[in-house]
Amino acid sequence: MTSQIEKLCEEKRIKLTENRRIIARVISESIDHPDVEEVYARASKINNKIGIATVYRAVKMFEELGVIAKHDFGGKGRARYEKIEETEHHDHLVDITTDEVHEFFDEELEKLKTKIAQEKGFELIGHRLELYCRPIKK
Repeated sequence: MTSQIEKLCEEKRIKLTENRRIIARVISESIDHPDVEEVYARASKINNKIGIATVYRAVKMFEELGVIAKHDFGGKGRARYEKIEETEHHDHLVDITTDEVHEFFDEELEKLKTKIAQEKGFELIGHRLELYCRPIKK
């Protein structure tokens, strides 16, 4: 089955090697936001001949093509990645105690961001929102 990243690369007429296809599938199927080391570990389970350098090059290429997003959630100091959803926008809530990332969407917040931009004389064309939190102690 072709992953979303593979489809986007095909649309952009980018040739993918079998190793790049595996890396694309690993990122596309991730429900978390893996860093390169995690992508490598998952890809290695599919093909143990994939090297870490191949993963770094593929991730960089996918990012430059605009098919994955790079995030620095401030945790371990490593960039983390996710596939770019063309139709679905979401924001991130980062638990600083576990480094876990939760995706969320809030319609009121989206309206507020647009309203703020308009009040300042701008048209909002894009944004990223990351909320850094810790659990409330009970």
